[in-house]
Amino acid sequence: MAARNLGSTTARPGTSASGSPTELAGAASVAGAFLQSAVGGEHVTKRRRARFHELTVAEVRRLTDDAIEVTFDVPDELADDYSYLPGQYVAIRATLDGRELRRSYSICRPPTRGSISVAIKRDLGGRFSTWANSELEPGDTLDVMSPEGTFTSTLDELDGKHVVGIAAGSGITPLMALAHTVLARSETARFTLVYTNRSTRDVMFLEELAELKDRYPARLALHHVLSREQRTAPLLSGRIDAEKLQRMLDVLIPPDTVDEWFLCGPFELVQLARDTLAAASVPVKHVRYELFTTDTADRVEGERGRPVVVERGEQTIAIEFTLDGQSSTVESPVSANESILNAALRVRPDVPFACAGGVCGTCRARLVEGDVAMTENYALEPDELERGYVLTCQSHPKSDRVVVDYDV
Repeated sequence: MAARNLGSTTARPGTSASGSPTELAGAASVAGAFLQSAVGGEHVTKRRRARFHELTVAEVRRLTDDAIEVTFDVPDELADDYSYLPGQYVAIRATLDGRELRRSYSICRPPTRGSISVAIKRDLGGRFSTWANSELEPGDTLDVMSPEGTFTSTLDELDGKHVVGIAAGSGITPLMALAHTVLARSETARFTLVYTNRSTRDVMFLEELAELKDRYPARLALHHVLSREQRTAPLLSGRIDAEKLQRMLDVLIPPDTVDEWFLCGPFELVQLARDTLAAASVPVKHVRYELFTTDTADRVEGERGRPVVVERGEQTIAIEFTLDGQSSTVESPVSANESILNAALRVRPDVPFACAGGVCGTCRARLVEGDVAMTENYALEPDELERGYVLTCQSHPKSDRVVVDYDV
């Protein structure tokens, strides 16, 4: 299934920048090695102001040749700041070779006071993920943002519920925390996981998944699909395409037996699953999805954003924003076509952001005045768009003056 590229969408205060949930997906060109929620169903967690704190690495554990699990110690005084729901993520900030990098990773363990764990898979050409897999050691310190994300559930009234996860590669990370929590909190809840990889050696958390299956043999259905390794069952061999996924729904996971779906992986798989479930009349409110992407060179990096020079006499746009109760204004050249986030970073290095690719939602703000065109949106939900929220990393001013509020 090819990505649907809707191009840019124009937003005005209090209006929607997208017509329907199925129109939230743009081109799969977003950047940053991370996972983050895009649509959260009926129940979402209350958002809070994201802040970085320095945390110490307690353990680095090898998962595969190209992936590690990193556990951070969380001191008692920050324990409340780092409370989280399974499926949420944290952003990590580090300076490598004099350049600030920010990457977001899903939390892979069920909620535990005093620690937080993420899995980092090495991406081809990924500067941060390559460094972490090669150099990161216990005792190192990194700036870790407080948890965020809506790829989760309220996890209330789980008795008798059937939750299904479909994941590829490092998309397993948030589903590990979700599966553990769902199965532990109710003696009658069921969890089905379809997990696709190239081969057995690429499977992250292979032993943990086997142990979870041994612990809950009747309530956890685990289906490993390998694209480059032959399995006994033809249905579990080869790449997941539309025909194979439909067959799985017919014989393994009848949609009418499922209460909630969680999809996590590359755009193509997630979109295929969403389309297949929609064709099976599964209500969109019961389907949550999360995307992951790889490093590219066109992302905002560092505390100052992309350099922009305002020439004398050049036509500019006034961008005003409020953050932590303080208002700031920056002039942005019309010719630069820079995002609100990039402009804001030039005068306020503490403006919140993580992925800068339209996926994580960390840079979310409410559009108070003016018009903007939002290039990509994988993070904001329809109700947020209706209330005038925009992703400042993807929002380009289309009026002479734009005012946004990060504090709302």
